[in-house]
Amino acid sequence: MPRQPRLVIVGYPHHIILRGNNRSAIFYNDKDKRFFIKYLKEAKEKTGSKIYAYCLMGNHVHLLIEPSTEDGLADMMQLAGIRYAQYINRTYKRTGTLWEGRFKSSVVSNDEYLLTCGKYIELNPVRAKIVKNPQDYFWSSFGVRAGERIDGLLDEDPAYKGLGVTLEERQRNYKSLFEKSIPNNVVDVVRLTTQRGGVLGDKDFIAKVSRLSGRDIVLRPIGRPKKGI
Repeated sequence: MPRQPRLVIVGYPHHIILRGNNRSAIFYNDKDKRFFIKYLKEAKEKTGSKIYAYCLMGNHVHLLIEPSTEDGLADMMQLAGIRYAQYINRTYKRTGTLWEGRFKSSVVSNDEYLLTCGKYIELNPVRAKIVKNPQDYFWSSFGVRAGERIDGLLDEDPAYKGLGVTLEERQRNYKSLFEKSIPNNVVDVVRLTTQRGGVLGDKDFIAKVSRLSGRDIVLRPIGRPKKGI
């Protein structure tokens, strides 16, 4: 049975998970992470995409991307992935596949769900017990969105813009969202939705995506997240 095409809705963010082959390491040091971000930025600019959040872990990457075309996600991941794989193979004199098959993705609604998904991404190092607080992990977008540093990679997403009139207000309010953890059931749904190529949003948004894509969206909503989770 042929594999169903990836669900891509232009104009909406998509949560991406890109893993190393057999869950092997894809980053060996900070220099590798800097090169990946460099290639990611170049791919973003070439495809006209927007990046709202990211987190680089040892053997996988989380991204929150809004593509400008239906092929934007695939084109961006291919451009960045190929260049980075070439860099790794050349630098460490290795051969073979670096990445695990197709990347996983889900469509995300432009509201509280988007804030929750970004928070889920930036709390990965905390859940993995690498750090106690998201601000202690340099290789995620938290520091940028909380106003602690600038990296030139990120765009402001619609939900983030709604957190305040000024940039300083948005940064302060975004940081305050992390005073509460994400409930385990919400973590599970964000993870499952991305693994299955589904939709993260309320019933109306799921119905809208179903109409736009001509597909029956099987995964069900978790209910609207409360602001601050």
